Amino acid sequence: MKTYSKAVSAAVAAAALAAVTMAFPASAAAEVTIKVEVTSSETMSTEVDSQFTCPANQVLTGRTHVGDENRPTTYQCSTIFINGERVYVHSGDWTASQKESRSSYVAPLDQALVGRWHSGDENGPTRYRTGALYWQNRQVRLTGATWTGQYKESSHTTNAPYNQVMTGRLHTGDENGKTQYQYATVTFAG
Repeated sequence: MKTYSKAVSAAVAAAALAAVTMAFPASAAAEVTIKVEVTSSETMSTEVDSQFTCPANQVLTGRTHVGDENRPTTYQCSTIFINGERVYVHSGDWTASQKESRSSYVAPLDQALVGRWHSGDENGPTRYRTGALYWQNRQVRLTGATWTGQYKESSHTTNAPYNQVMTGRLHTGDENGKTQYQYATVTFAG
């Protein structure tokens, strides 16, 4: 009789395990919680001869500019968390310069903007700095990049949508010209 009881208990345990496996598929174990949190903001007194880089392990998520190149620009930086742990940002070198009045820059695949350098007016050079993102020694992906609408450079504020970071910027003309930003969503496939 004990043999029969053990066989029934083993069958019940197997059925219960199968039910749990069906309720929580293997892919659910790989899901993560991502949070992009604004953690710093800095205002440069002027665009002329300004060089800005986000603090360590932060990326650009917003910018405000009012007026011409002699007026202030504010940069907003964020820290990315996955499952409550900080994502590390490995910043690279500054890009080659391009003329601000017809500048267009998109970060390399899976990298976010972490800094911008500018000298002079709209005829002066602009450079960017990017960073690759890592969590638990694995690279974090940036997907679904999209461009914002056009802003008038001399009077605008942009902020990244939910769980997105800045990955590009485009500007044409002087302070009355148009500026657009590219944002991408932070993702991680375990």
